[in-house]
Amino acid sequence: MLHIDMNAFYCSVHEAEDPDTYKGKPCAVAGSVEQRRGILVTASYAARAKGVRTGMQVREALKRCPELLLIQPDFALYRQYSKRFVKIVESYTPLVQVMSIDECYADITGSKQFGTPIEIARSIQRRIREELSLPCSIGLAPNKLLAKVASDMKKPNGLTVLRRRDVPQLLWDKPCSYMYGIGAKTAAKLEKLGIRTLGQLAKADERLLSDRFGIMGPALIRAANGIDDSPVNPEREPNKSIGHTTTLPENITAYEEASRVYLNIADQVCRRLRRQKLVAHTVQITIRDPGMKTITRSQTLNSPTDDVREVYKAACELHRTQWKEGKEIRLLGITLQGLEEKDRAARQLDLFSYEEAPKRDKLLATMDRLRDKFGESSLLTAGMLSEDPSALIRDHKRRGTSLQKDMLWAENEGSGEENDPS
Repeated sequence: MLHIDMNAFYCSVHEAEDPDTYKGKPCAVAGSVEQRRGILVTASYAARAKGVRTGMQVREALKRCPELLLIQPDFALYRQYSKRFVKIVESYTPLVQVMSIDECYADITGSKQFGTPIEIARSIQRRIREELSLPCSIGLAPNKLLAKVASDMKKPNGLTVLRRRDVPQLLWDKPCSYMYGIGAKTAAKLEKLGIRTLGQLAKADERLLSDRFGIMGPALIRAANGIDDSPVNPEREPNKSIGHTTTLPENITAYEEASRVYLNIADQVCRRLRRQKLVAHTVQITIRDPGMKTITRSQTLNSPTDDVREVYKAACELHRTQWKEGKEIRLLGITLQGLEEKDRAARQLDLFSYEEAPKRDKLLATMDRLRDKFGESSLLTAGMLSEDPSALIRDHKRRGTSLQKDMLWAENEGSGEENDPS
């Protein structure tokens, strides 16, 4: 198994596109370069050497590295490079599982015609570097879990082989959180049980962990021993949820301001929903205040929908009932849950809506085709006609997607992202 992880992907793409400006220099991609609360999406390795980190505010990053070059994100460009590096990997095996815009797994068990596993890994790394001018780290292991761990061991441009027999020597002295899939909260719970290292976890009592973590208990022990039986799955499974959140350039307080943000978010998540031919049963909103306290609230709809009007209405109702007017807001989001294929979904239609629903579906399909062809802002409702910063949600070039894999569905369905030439 291989895990291919592109290094500082967004910054590396800009270096490849404009090496005279960016190559070898401290640079960072920021979601809102011009705003005081702009956050760094990623930073180049030259910037990281100066103390700049992903998630840092622009203001703090410039204090640490005054010469830092700030770059507006270009997600359309990133998607092009992502598709190109995946195609290189797919030329060695059809068993490629894309995990995000900048990483994938590959099962090369049946790829012996291209050489030994190490030769294949080196060939992929070399081609990505020569054809795309991008660095990547590759982990080579007998399973996906260890391949992922191995790819993180040496960056950038690393190639690490991790065998199961190497696990006790290389991993067992590490804290539990070092293992992919064990987050800070799980590690904290393990520490309360006296389990601080992966070696202790590997030898832990299975019954004890089963009592504490349920079916995840034995899985944690297997992970610490380097055991993982999950296959590389090239099938692109439908999303279990579709959502988008946006950090606001300035804190807002008024309901009217929040409602405009919800309208733009609802428009985009419903567009993504229809692209995958799905409907949603539940609408969930996310609200975060300046102190980073986050709440989520959800509402189950009377009938599954892909209509922005219904999603927007539910989001606004939740906001009015769950958030105090005048309280500052830093982030807003909408997530659609309980997804189901539209053709199989049973919708409750009353006497007045059973004739309207098919007409509305045709109208939405026509609007989607026009926006696919002429751009997201070519056809808008009156409520979206503003200079509100939330309108940037429609700019796929700058904002990307929360799931980062919509490009795969767009490619399959023939309804690509706005102006994406690839």
